[in-house]
Amino acid sequence: MHPSDGALPNAHCCFLFQNEICVSRLLIRKNHPLDPWLSAADVALRTLFATPLAAEASPAAAVTEGALQPEERRLSGALMRVNHVGEVCAQALYTAQATVTRDTGLREHLREAAREETDHLAWTRARLDALGARPSVFNPLWYAGAFALGAVTASVSDRVSLGFVVETENQVSAHLGSHLQRLPADDLASRAVVGRMKADEERHAAQARAAGALELPFAARALMRAAARVMTGTAHHF
Repeated sequence: MHPSDGALPNAHCCFLFQNEICVSRLLIRKNHPLDPWLSAADVALRTLFATPLAAEASPAAAVTEGALQPEERRLSGALMRVNHVGEVCAQALYTAQATVTRDTGLREHLREAAREETDHLAWTRARLDALGARPSVFNPLWYAGAFALGAVTASVSDRVSLGFVVETENQVSAHLGSHLQRLPADDLASRAVVGRMKADEERHAAQARAAGALELPFAARALMRAAARVMTGTAHHF
């Protein structure tokens, strides 16, 4: 057959068109059931092993770094290490809940809260660096525990999941309030960060409550407080 009869060019065009369809199917595939879990694994690795990047400047940038005595610097470092652990756990909690829930609106709400908590993670890590302190060596353990709790509560129901958020944020707010009383008066940078974090946590609790959170039983709240005491007491030193 001679090329002038048009058969070969047509065949060539058909071959190219079929290849384009195959490539498109590879690029625009349907979501795989494992995709949310792979995304959650990515968040875990970035939280635990990468330097966090804040979308908003740290409140510490607006104040002058105070001159601290060695014992004051050690105290501030220990308190900010505890606060950094709290933000590691917040990433795990919100990521787990967003992974498990089937409500797309709630999933986006949880992811937005996690993005805001990433700012807190970056701010507390920056304060640790400025104070010459290190993060908790048990961060992987804290992350795993918080992720498991988030996944379990989300698997029960969305209202229980939100109730867990409310109680967690209430306890964190009270905990941050106690840190504002304990931080050295001259550590204005850490105090600015903690004050802003406290306001954000209270807002997250109010949003979860407005979204239909179910109040947790007294026993569950007491168990959460006991676990928090163990975690904060350990993180203060390690």
